[in-house]
Order: sequence, then structure tokens, then C-alpha cells
Amino acid sequence: MLRIAVPSDGPLHESTLLFMESCGIGVSRTNIRRYTAQIPSLNGVIVHFQRGADIPGKVEEGSADMGIVGKDRFLESKTVDSKARVIIEELGYGHSELVLGIPDSWIDVESLSDLADLSTEFRQRGMDLRISTKYPRLVERFLINQQVNYFSLIPSTGTLEAAPAMGYADIIADISSTGTTLRENRLKTIHGGSVISSQACVISNNSLIGTNTEKFDLAKSVVERIEAHLKALNFCTVTANMKGDSADSISSYILQHGEISGLQGPTISQVVTDGGKKWFSVTVIIQKEKLLRAVELFRQIGGTSVTVSQQDYIFDSECDGVARLAEID
Repeated sequence: MLRIAVPSDGPLHESTLLFMESCGIGVSRTNIRRYTAQIPSLNGVIVHFQRGADIPGKVEEGSADMGIVGKDRFLESKTVDSKARVIIEELGYGHSELVLGIPDSWIDVESLSDLADLSTEFRQRGMDLRISTKYPRLVERFLINQQVNYFSLIPSTGTLEAAPAMGYADIIADISSTGTTLRENRLKTIHGGSVISSQACVISNNSLIGTNTEKFDLAKSVVERIEAHLKALNFCTVTANMKGDSADSISSYILQHGEISGLQGPTISQVVTDGGKKWFSVTVIIQKEKLLRAVELFRQIGGTSVTVSQQDYIFDSECDGVARLAEID
């Protein structure tokens, strides 16, 4: 049995379920009040709905074998001897940024260098710069690396934006997507004040998965589908009909135009027609960003009836995520 923890609340809840569905590992939850569910396409997988903040700990302690969580949450909880590790770093959703929020009345503080100078002034007056945050480990490491040496952290689980106005902190470090909430509370960001950029990621406890063949095989299936789906998002399949003397002559012509040669080269098959001239169907897989250019090139070399389709998966010869699953400290 493989246990996967996913967010039960917050901005990653719905987006994670939609993402899993798009990967072919959709979750079936018979009752929204139940905190367990199944993946019908993978017999033997149990999905546990957990608070996002709790998922790294659940994977670390072994209550879950794998989890989907914001990378910021994971890195905040990670220690030197952590058993949990990131298997797939970027799932492409849940984007956010952990930033420093400074009172907009501090007109002379526009950069981290200014903030470092201000923290020194605070210390000279016998005070510390007080920072309220839900991410004390990440913020402490970041500030020390940036030479902001004099500060005290005030861990908080509530709404942070009001902290400077209420007087129990001077500045905050919090997650922001657009900066609107900061501005509405008369806070601003500063140059270089981004602690970390985050998005959803897959984590696992390899000490549990790597020593259990059943868990490893199920985890491999999950990771393979996710990684193949993510790669497919960047590509599309283009098919065009072309006249020619032979498949070899068509392929030679296509390969002279690198932008439409595909991942490994074109797939060519003869089209059955009533006429005397030979027609061939040419299929290539190309990056989406090059689609319009590829269509134009096909037209220029005589291609017609050009069709485009989206692929659900592109499986490489090896899966990087599966290789990470097999790593055991």
C-alpha cells in the first residue's frame, strides 16, 4: 500500500486534484468529509487529505510515503538529517513568493543593503529588527546570507500583514502572489527581498519506499505519469501530407529543416490515393513555442492538411524522478 498526502485546504487543494486528474491519476473521494480516497487507475494507492503545513512532517515521520506540497513548506521543515526529499521539483502550479514586507513609510529602505544598515542602527539603539513570519528557518538563513545580521524572528500562524500596524513586529516575511494584500496594508517589497520562489512539488520518504518493492512499484507508476505529463505539456504533434517520390526523399528534405525534424526525426508513411502521384504523411513532435514557425515551414515545402494535436504523455528512456526515488541515504 502506497500512501500519498495531498492538501486538504488552501490554494493547492483544488489545483492538486485537477493536476492529478490531468496526469491520469485522478482521485476518487466518495464523501468530502472523508479524509482518505483512492486512485482508481492505481490499485493499492491511498490518498490522505492533510493540512498543507502538516504534509512535510507526515512524510518525514512515515505517516505518508509521498506528498504533494508547496516547496516553501517543505524547505521550511527540512533539517540536515531529514528523511523526506524532493522527487519532482516543479509541477507547474501553485506559484508563490516568500517576500519581505516593509512599511511603505520607510522611504529610505529600498534594498536589502538598506535593511542591513537599518538593522545595525536598531542594534546600536539597543533593539533588534523584529520580523514576523511563518517561515523562520528560511527567513533566518536568507537574512544571514544577505548580511542582515541583527534581527529577531517572531513566529506566527495568523495574519501577518497587520503585525507592523499592531506594533508587535517591524516588518514581515510572508507568501505573496500579486503583492495586492501587502499594498492594501501599506507594506512594500524591496529590491532583493525575495526569500524564495515556490511552486508545488512531489516529496517522498525513500527509506520507506526504497525498501518495499510494492511501494516502490506504485510510487514509480505515479512519478512516471507525472513526469511524462509535464514533459508533454511543452510539446505537440504536427502531421502534414506531402508529395514526393519516396519516404527517403521526404525524410531527407525534412531533416534539412531542423525546426521541423522533431525530437528524433520524422515519422513517414505512404498515403493511399486514387491518383498517380505519391503522397506521404509526415508526423513530428515539436516544442509548442515553435508551432507556428513549423506550420509555416511545412507550407513552404509543400505540406498541406496540417493538423496539430496535444499529447498526454512523453516518456523518456529514463525517468529522473524514479532515479531519485531509488536514492537511500
